[in-house]
Amino acid sequence: MPTTHRVPVSWLKEHASASIKLRTVTDVLPTGAASEADLAALRADVLASKSVLQTLKKQRKNGTWGDNLLGIAANRATGIKDVGTVAQYRHLMELGAPRGDRAFRLVERIFYRELSRDDDPELLFEHKAAAKRNPHLVTYARNLFREGAAAALANAGLIEDPRVRGAAHKIASDVSAFLRSELSEKPVVKVGSRFVLDPAACPPTIFSVAMFAYMPNLQRERAGFVERLCHFLAQPAPRKKWVMAVGKKVIPPQFHLLGNPIEVARGNTTADLPLALYWIELLARLQMLHTSEAAQKVLHHTLSECDEHGVWAPKNLRSLPKSPSRLADFWFPLETDGKTLEHRQADVTFRLAHIAKLAGWQLEYA
Repeated sequence: MPTTHRVPVSWLKEHASASIKLRTVTDVLPTGAASEADLAALRADVLASKSVLQTLKKQRKNGTWGDNLLGIAANRATGIKDVGTVAQYRHLMELGAPRGDRAFRLVERIFYRELSRDDDPELLFEHKAAAKRNPHLVTYARNLFREGAAAALANAGLIEDPRVRGAAHKIASDVSAFLRSELSEKPVVKVGSRFVLDPAACPPTIFSVAMFAYMPNLQRERAGFVERLCHFLAQPAPRKKWVMAVGKKVIPPQFHLLGNPIEVARGNTTADLPLALYWIELLARLQMLHTSEAAQKVLHHTLSECDEHGVWAPKNLRSLPKSPSRLADFWFPLETDGKTLEHRQADVTFRLAHIAKLAGWQLEYA
């Protein structure tokens, strides 16, 4: 892997969205690279941007979006009308919206209630109706909602809040017990014609991994666990489709991970570049990028598509990269206008620079 990376600051300043410009200053450039006046102007541009305004406009009076917590897309079959609260909140964080506004405080109250395992049936959101007939679903939903809420709050920087830290250590302990058990070697069993996750298994989820990635103090306190986790996630995921049996309900593993989530195609490309880059960023935050061969291959190939200035310039880029899994839709893109080539290049250009910064590479600013 390379140890240096060129950041095209002038190019991003000219072509990128307000959010990418702000994130470049706050997350990639050295501290003090912009004056307080410049930062204030950038933050004002972000708050006035179409992406932020549209997201805030869809928020309900109780602080939620879409009347669901974890939905990543609308789903008429399950009654999910819009992307859920965790994804919308994290999208605002990624856009660079400041979290001091009342809109954020409203949703954070709900997240903290999820951390406390509040037994109010209304907090079951998208599982509320089905949980009335399936008590097992209550436990499943509350555990997963707690992870989603903890990931969102950690993403927002609330990593020293004792409620977030307490939930994080509990989640880490549960996953650690799974990784140390024999179940981690064979977590899926055949039941009839289906392959089903063992009910006693507690594998990591895309939410719990994100939560750990945003909490450096927890990483230091539980360094052995983080290493075991990343080595588990570097192994190939099961090829056969599997499900989770929650009471009599069968649930597909949308968020649960039994191995590497990145599918690498010929030439070290991937059909889900947004998810791959998001996963690479999480590994870089965990200081564990070296554990995943798949992540390194995709990153190396994507970097090879950059020009001499550090601008991502793949051949025949006719549209913004899409995420078939939609797991990274909250994270990518930060530039929604894909009409020009430069706008289509800006997101990945910024993400590669940010990954390089997180990985500790030497940055050359141009």
